[in-house]
Amino acid sequence: MTPIFKFEGIYTPVVTPFFEDGSVNHAALSDVIENLIDKGVHGLITGGSTGENYAQGVEERLEIAKFTHAQARGRIPVVVGTGAMMTPDSIVLATGARDIGADAILVATPPYSVPTERENALNALAIDRAANLPVMLYNYPGRMGVHMGEEFLDRVGRSRNICAIKESSGDINRVHLLARDYPHIQMSCGMDDQALEFFAWGARSWVCGGSNFLPEEHLALYNACAVEGNFDKGRRIMSAMLPLMAVLEQGGKFIQCIKYGVTLSGIDAGPMRPPLKGLNKDDKRALAQVILVLKRTISDIQAEG
Repeated sequence: MTPIFKFEGIYTPVVTPFFEDGSVNHAALSDVIENLIDKGVHGLITGGSTGENYAQGVEERLEIAKFTHAQARGRIPVVVGTGAMMTPDSIVLATGARDIGADAILVATPPYSVPTERENALNALAIDRAANLPVMLYNYPGRMGVHMGEEFLDRVGRSRNICAIKESSGDINRVHLLARDYPHIQMSCGMDDQALEFFAWGARSWVCGGSNFLPEEHLALYNACAVEGNFDKGRRIMSAMLPLMAVLEQGGKFIQCIKYGVTLSGIDAGPMRPPLKGLNKDDKRALAQVILVLKRTISDIQAEG
């Protein structure tokens, strides 16, 4: 079955810059979006956890989505996150995405409720019906408590709108399962330190928070593996990126690191919204050093051709 939407390339889950009073800094958000488009990322995701959706109400999330879509001006696809604890909120977000002209929606498991696979599938299909847009599923059992397992995938896979799945379980066996048994659902890398393995198993897209501040370096890995098929080069780039992956995935301060990385790149991403706090001085210094070495190493690899 030919998908109604092809997810290919680097999809950036966009940060939400704030002023010190906690209000959205739209000028900085515009700068983030313009920089990402200028650097060549392939799509934007608004309303994800990297954008601090957990600290925003439904109306504010839709306002940010509308702003992001308007700023993109059709140059690259915009995907709207619909994740919420309550299904009616997800449906409001899904219909709002449709109304603003979004290209697709991101559908996650509702947090905390721990639904069965059947319940989770019915929830996803209700959101799908409300929007009638291409869907990227989001499997993140570490946050949601349950997998989007085989029963779930069998049920939702009957909808033509179900085009892709962002796989963030960290379980390599899931990559094998999706590649072998569900080839009609495009597999997207959602676990940064496994990007090389995802590309080796045929993934054509990568949803990566680090591309907010290192778009060119993430594009370099994608192009080496998914476009050129040069996995020798890809391994070298991945090796250079692993210290950053360790900081992001194992340091417990993923979103804080992403926002500070954006600030280091020249766009003030501002503070975190509660309950999270920003990085301390030592964390900032360590991240800056990791970024400096990463950029220099990948630049040297790229210069070699």
